[in-house]
Amino acid sequence: MVTTNNFPETADIETSSDDYASRFAGEIGAWLLKVQEEATLKMLAAYPYAKILDVGGGHGQLTEALIQNGYQVTVLGSAESCQARIQHFVDANRCNFKVGNILDLPYPDNTFDIVISYRLLPHVSQWKPFLAELARVADKAVIVDYPTVRSVNAIAPYLFKLKKGLEGNTRPFTCFQESELLDYFRSLGVTPIDRYPQFFLPMVLHRMLKSPRVSSALEKLSRVSGLSYWFGSPVILHCRFINRKILNVE
Repeated sequence: MVTTNNFPETADIETSSDDYASRFAGEIGAWLLKVQEEATLKMLAAYPYAKILDVGGGHGQLTEALIQNGYQVTVLGSAESCQARIQHFVDANRCNFKVGNILDLPYPDNTFDIVISYRLLPHVSQWKPFLAELARVADKAVIVDYPTVRSVNAIAPYLFKLKKGLEGNTRPFTCFQESELLDYFRSLGVTPIDRYPQFFLPMVLHRMLKSPRVSSALEKLSRVSGLSYWFGSPVILHCRFINRKILNVE
């Protein structure tokens, strides 16, 4: 039985499940995650050996890559079940796991160098308190991903039944107006310094194509043409505390 401790936001229980992981199965799933991984590691390059909190990261999509690149990783989940997919890393003392409330993180201010959260923000109804907590416990930077309305995702609500039929286990999600999101980060004292729109074409289309080679070619063309920059989604956003000393940043 899954225990949520009566936390108000527990969307990461679903994103940490095997059912959710099936959305990234096979070669095309591995390709989708590789795009995310490479963009993230590039953003993290300025913070070698940083202490990272991955909020809602029980899906394990970045855990191994972060560990292999020398980062000290702690994953926070809304229930004990959220550590199932990263249990082998926890058992081997390669990362830590803690159960906690994502709207009231169980850490003092500035505990971690970097706080990241992927596959969670679009499913959090109280997104402002959530982002405020990420910023509170971060000392140097916050990195999150989110779908933007300036993309094909803008019509997602109208295509939900079709998407559900194709993918089987999709959920409704919030698409963000980027200006509102960026302004809110600035109000928290965190400055957006880099954004990486991952895909111009909807991820469901790439899953239908089932060809990393074809998908990669289509996305490269979209990136070269500028379509990805303006209309790509989900976006990985890197925000930094500018007035603090940053590791190896010129």
